[in-house]
Amino acid sequence: MRNVLINRPDIRFEQLSRTKRLMNANITDCLVQGYETIIQDLELPDPGDRHVLAAAIRSSSKFIITFNLRDFPEQALAPYGILAQHPDDFILDLLETDWQTVCKAAEKQRIRLKNPPKTPDEYLATLVELGLPLSATRMRELCYAD
Repeated sequence: MRNVLINRPDIRFEQLSRTKRLMNANITDCLVQGYETIIQDLELPDPGDRHVLAAAIRSSSKFIITFNLRDFPEQALAPYGILAQHPDDFILDLLETDWQTVCKAAEKQRIRLKNPPKTPDEYLATLVELGLPLSATRMRELCYAD
């Protein structure tokens, strides 16, 4: 939460706390526990990221989805069978696997945006701004082709 608040000064602590509460209450098994004891044994370029790898190991994750690929090098993750993947590549993979479900979820998210509401073009432009240009292009083709 600290980093989100630093990177997104437009978001208030109360808003983020509410989102966290809702996510924790509504997503089954979303909290990883018992990872703290292995943090000190892990090596990454940024020691402040070790908790992410520890949680991925403890939860038997196959991927760490991050814009920060530089701090999760393949050689550090390989012993644990984990790959770091850019969010744009992750969404593209989801679109290739089940584009209809991804399109439905994206449209549901877009419709829920109220402040301000967004047209499909504005929604896709936001994805580009967030660092997801390939996903936005593919979603335009698959989800908003009309």
